[in-house]
Amino acid sequence: MPDPPPSPSGGHSPLPKGIWAPTQVFFHPTAPFDVDLPTTAQHAVRLARAGVVGIVTNGSNGEAAHLSPLERSSVTRATRTALDEAGFCHVPVMSGASDQSVRGTLKLIEDAKEAGAVAVLVLSPSFFRWAVADPSVVEGFFLAVADQSVLPLVVYNYPGAVAGVDLNSDLLGRLSQHKNVVGVKFTCGNVGKLARVAALSVTKGKGGEFRCYSGVADAITPSLAVGGHGGIVGAANVFPRACVEVYRLFDQGRWEDARAAQQRLAEADWALTKRAIPGFKSVLQKYHGYGGIPRLPVLPLSGEEEEKLFGEVEEMMAAEARLEDVGRVSH
Repeated sequence: MPDPPPSPSGGHSPLPKGIWAPTQVFFHPTAPFDVDLPTTAQHAVRLARAGVVGIVTNGSNGEAAHLSPLERSSVTRATRTALDEAGFCHVPVMSGASDQSVRGTLKLIEDAKEAGAVAVLVLSPSFFRWAVADPSVVEGFFLAVADQSVLPLVVYNYPGAVAGVDLNSDLLGRLSQHKNVVGVKFTCGNVGKLARVAALSVTKGKGGEFRCYSGVADAITPSLAVGGHGGIVGAANVFPRACVEVYRLFDQGRWEDARAAQQRLAEADWALTKRAIPGFKSVLQKYHGYGGIPRLPVLPLSGEEEEKLFGEVEEMMAAEARLEDVGRVSH
């Protein structure tokens, strides 16, 4: 691979505040080893209509760990094309670009840019747990990537996906000062950590361009209350209008309405979280006619488990249906 081009010299446009959807990827029912690009892309369009401010492809919810680099690029490209054709040219696409090495991560970032992404979401390396036990190694990884990346980075702090590696607020605060690091996704669920990083980015002069996103739907309003800027939440695949509604109510200063909406969302989101990707896909299949099954080795839910899940989300799905789409098309 040739040496990557130098990093941009700052001046990134801030990522939008609000709810981002880390979209799922779908597979052909008759050829389950093949990605169903039309369905994957149209799913993203449906979420844009609901009012999400951005789409994230190739995240953990998008089964990126089970996709080839070529499949990842095709998902991002198809998503960007579908959004443009539907009039959502203003809705940005971020792409997961996580690999275990600096070199591999940079290649995925180049691929993401060519496919239409404007930023990338990057996990900590974790395969050699002994190698990343020293926080300075992880920090060095992110700095090396940020120095050479052709796209701005959002650091993805998700201990559950990286052998328990959990980036603390001191490390995240230092990373936040890099000109090519523009945000953090806090899937650790630690609101105090988010508060500290958000406050530091303000005091260090990056408050207007640095974003702190909740990574779990349970914590949208708590995160906003301490200086966060929205969420990149898997629940937006299934309850996009409800997630957007929670953000909008808080943003409008309707605190009691936001609290009640957050509580309802947290209850329904937990029903999904317990079943992970198979649960999301089962609900989408039942209510929207697509979803299908995950890619092996992940297994679909049993019929019994599906029925339990449907009962637990029935009320929220009814509430979701009563809400209106608030996404606007470009003119």
